[in-house]
Amino acid sequence: MALSRRGLVAAATAFGFPALLSDAADAQVRWQCATPYPDGNFHTRNLRQMLEEVGQAGGGALSVQMHTNASLLPMPQIKRGVQTGQVQMGEVLISAYGNEDPFFEVDSIPQLVTSTAQARLLREKARPFVEARFNRQGLVLLYEVPWPPSGLYTNAAVPTVEALRGTRMRTFNVMTNRFATLVGATPTLVQAAEIPQAFAAGIVNVMVTSAQTGVDSQAWDFVKVFTPIGFTRTMNTIFVQRRALEALPAAQQEALRAAAARAETRGWQMSDEAGASQQAILAQRGMQVLEPTAELLAGLAAIGRTQAEEWAGRAGEDGRRVLDAYRAAIG
Repeated sequence: MALSRRGLVAAATAFGFPALLSDAADAQVRWQCATPYPDGNFHTRNLRQMLEEVGQAGGGALSVQMHTNASLLPMPQIKRGVQTGQVQMGEVLISAYGNEDPFFEVDSIPQLVTSTAQARLLREKARPFVEARFNRQGLVLLYEVPWPPSGLYTNAAVPTVEALRGTRMRTFNVMTNRFATLVGATPTLVQAAEIPQAFAAGIVNVMVTSAQTGVDSQAWDFVKVFTPIGFTRTMNTIFVQRRALEALPAAQQEALRAAAARAETRGWQMSDEAGASQQAILAQRGMQVLEPTAELLAGLAAIGRTQAEEWAGRAGEDGRRVLDAYRAAIG
């Protein structure tokens, strides 16, 4: 006759054996993971696959519950939430934390990188400095994946940067806030999940972001034109509380790191694929996709040079070292 777990425990106790009060489910370590992005976003899909691989590798010993679309914590609170143990793992747009440390903004300098190869090179130079900062805060960086190249979302063509003057621009970090100011727009910080409401309320009427975010927010409902300008390859950083990580068995830690390495490789490929596929969706939904004019690109490059020097001044010795090393490497 099959006994229930309760019956087995009772029998063990009755016969003087130690009660087996914990089965595999009881021994399972349960973590929470917060991300500000929706389920369909490639970053979210990539992270979910990583967490599934971790669960499979450990036989279910580590279970991580994902909370997507800022449903548990808004993006500005995720990093602190991991530091304090409110959640054990998080994903953030690292440049959104520029007010905490200007160094985190390096990947959001306009026009500094114009290709995936350059984005990889810049991250190679910058990552050790990010890891050192995280380590001092009790965090461990797991992997980083860039967003696809950004573009301008407007209701009319943008032949020059002067066409942006007087607009109300959605921004998402210190660098885009400064960019809006330099082009004569009024900047307003709006998190990704709040974009449609901000446009509907007239708080903003233009934005610069990736085609992926445009699809996530259904940009065709409130703007008519997308102009791919490159602009940036901003990074999403996925990290874990060091104390929680070190509490895991060594084999489980290794499984997590191995899955993170695969997620980074996979994520960079997904980012490149998303750039083309999501831009095609914008066009299919009726948006005009206009090639940038030479005048617009020249104006953006000039602003980018200004912002790069401003950033190096704010980021200090580490910032200057990374910027100089990157520029020397690309020639």
